[in-house]
Parts: sequence; structure tokens; C-alpha cells
Amino acid sequence: MPSSAATSPVPEARPASPWYTEEHEAFRQQLRRFVEREIAPYVDEWDEAGEFPRELYRKAAQIGLLQLGFPEEYGGVPADVFFGIIRSEELTRAGSGGVNASLMSHTIGAPPIAALGPEWMKRKVLPEILSGEKISALAITEPGGGSDVANLQTIARREGDHYVVKGQKMFITSGMRADYYTVAVRTGGPGAGGVSLLLIERDRPGFSRVKLRKMGWWASDTAQLFFDDVEVPVENLIGVENKGFNGIMLNFNQERLGMSAGACGFARVCLDEAIAYARERHTFGRPLIANQVIRHKIVDMAMKVNAVKATLELLAWRVQQGERPVAEICMLKNLATTTLEWVANEAMQILGGAGYLRGSKVERIYRETKVMSIGGGSQEIMRDLAARQMGL
Repeated sequence: MPSSAATSPVPEARPASPWYTEEHEAFRQQLRRFVEREIAPYVDEWDEAGEFPRELYRKAAQIGLLQLGFPEEYGGVPADVFFGIIRSEELTRAGSGGVNASLMSHTIGAPPIAALGPEWMKRKVLPEILSGEKISALAITEPGGGSDVANLQTIARREGDHYVVKGQKMFITSGMRADYYTVAVRTGGPGAGGVSLLLIERDRPGFSRVKLRKMGWWASDTAQLFFDDVEVPVENLIGVENKGFNGIMLNFNQERLGMSAGACGFARVCLDEAIAYARERHTFGRPLIANQVIRHKIVDMAMKVNAVKATLELLAWRVQQGERPVAEICMLKNLATTTLEWVANEAMQILGGAGYLRGSKVERIYRETKVMSIGGGSQEIMRDLAARQMGL
């Protein structure tokens, strides 16, 4: 007769993920510990202060967070799209979009430098940004333009070996504290063909900033920028004159994938917070989660979050294969951000008054949902772009 040990069930091996390797998971665990130690305990304090310590950039660089995806020769760490998804997801666990936005503002400010900048700029500027010593921001949006990038009005007039920049930028993440600004300017005629990119340092005469007060993302120093005849050396041109629009477009797919991952992550946080509260909260002598209506809410929340996650990972894989599924990424961003709005609303309903109090992750995320569906391209712009890509 076989021994009892021989008949004991053998635990099934967990199937390998089609997307994530052991290296991905090791990075996830390292980043999760970083968030738990360096961010999560302080987000309420930083939110109320309207900023977070500059030292956080250097700490993030020490674990390789800032360097992710940038060229190794300039201080970066090569990484695939799924490392970026992990980064976006794990940073959301602290429940503060404002911290995430400013800490990661270099992921939109620095890619044009890495892709198109002159060699001197790559060797000087990128290592400073990726080490956390300097902060990078992207300045495209204008007070009267919004998503209409091709018709921006900030003028850069060539005078000898300088450009003279005059105009304004609006809603700029890390706008107050950044050291380097990647700025879209008009150097030529109307439309996309007259747009260029310039690197503008914060201490140039005539360059000033005003901090903006916002509904959410309090810990992010968002600003309006003013350029009053700012002289910028011609060598600060990023890429080719009047070809800057192409440089702007280069990073949009990655930005929108990142925002979709962030929206999915914040929705997951709201789901987790709602489940935990429903288990702990007792009403009429029993746990809140014992009510069928609450369980059904939670199931619907999980269903929507899982649908976003599955779509996100499939599109990330396609991008990694060299595809450019622009329409699908636009639709993903809308799916992710509308899901976040819905899930945050349901979580707020489950938490009730407890969710309405400052200091709650759900309260903060609820306030911050709208910026996700506006930034990186509004829902309306995403629909229109997707329609054009589909030939409609």
C-alpha cells in the first residue's frame, strides 16, 4: 500500500505569466518596498504642503526608478514596456497622484532629449535628470490652446546665435521646481510644420512661473509659465528646427500607456480599500460585506478593473513587438480613466462618510480622477484621434 506521503497532493506549479519574468517581479517587489517606506507614510503631509521633498528624486534614482527605459550610455537602465507598467501600478499604491505626477515628470520631459537632442545635451542633461539631481518638465499646453498642439502661440524668434522666446504655458507638471524645461515653440509658419522644441533652463532672465491651485494632485507643483523675451542659445534646439511636432508625437503612445496603467492601479487601490472597509465595517449587527448589494458592487468593480488590466497588457505586448496601435491606445486611455471614475465613485459610496474625510486614499483618488481623463489628451481628443486612425 502506498505511503500517505506518496498519496498527498502535490501543489501545482503556478503557470508562468505571458508578460512578466522573474526580473519584472523582483523589480515590482523592490519598488513596492520603496513606496511603503519612502512615500506612503508621508502622502497626507505632502498633499497638505502642496509639494514633497526634493530628496525623493535622489532616493528614487538609487533604486533605478528614474533611469528606467533611458539609454544606458547616459545613465539610464534599458527596460521593456512591462517595467513601465509595473512602475505606474506600484506607485499608485500610496494613493497620491500628485506625488507620482511630479516624481515622474521626466518621463515626458526627457524622452525628446534622449531621442532627438544634440550629443552635448544628452551627455550633460540626461545624467543629471536620471540621477535625481535635476528635475525635468514638459511645457506644451498653452492657456488658449489645450490639446491643439499644432496651433501653439509661444514664439521663438531667431536672432543670431539665440532664439528670443515670448509666450505662456499652462498646467505644467513640476512647473515650479523643474531645472530643465522641454518647451514647444513656434519657429516657423502656422500649423504643425512650424513647431520646434527648445531646452530652457529655469534661471534664464525673463522666465517666470506662478503656482496653480488645483482640485487634486495637490502634492504636484503645477504652474503657469511666462516667457518674456527669454534668450535661449540655438544649441538648445532639440532636434531639427520646425520638426518639433514629430518629437512631441514620439512619446504620446508611451505616455498614454503609462496613464492607463496608473488609472488601472488607482482603480485597484479603490477596490482594495472598499473590500477592506466592507469587511471591517458593521451595520445592523453584521459586516457591511454581508449585504448582497455591496458584494455585487465589488464584483462589478473587480470586473471592470480586470478588463482594463487585460487590455493594457495585450496592447503593451503589441507595442513591444514594434506595432503602433494608436487607435487602440486612445481607446484604452478612455476605458481606463472612465473605469477609474466609476470605481472611485463606487468605492466612495461603500465607504460613505469615512471616504469623504481627508486622509483617505479613496477621498484623494476620487478628487483626482478627472485630471486623468484630461491630461495626455482629453476623452474627446482620444475619440477623435481613434476615429481618424480607423479611417472614419
